[in-house]
Amino acid sequence: MVDESKRRLFSKKYLLQRVGKVMAGYEAGVQEAKEKEDFDKFFGSYESSYALTLAYPDDILLETARREGVETDGREKTAIVKELFEKKGNYFHGS
Repeated sequence: MVDESKRRLFSKKYLLQRVGKVMAGYEAGVQEAKEKEDFDKFFGSYESSYALTLAYPDDILLETARREGVETDGREKTAIVKELFEKKGNYFHGS
């Protein structure tokens, strides 16, 4: 025979654990969206990404982009660098 008070306690505990996991997932999603927004904003203007794009010599940037399959013809340097970062997954948490 199962003690009903233990069953209720277990189900409440389980429910609280599930809610906690859902909230943690939600918070992680919000944080990721914020980081993506900041990343897009960084590359949104030449002025904000100037230091990064200036650091890449054009010949090295273009060669790296071609090697990674990034189209370079007729594109701005910031768009090329942004796509390289996106391809490599390096825009979140420094990974």
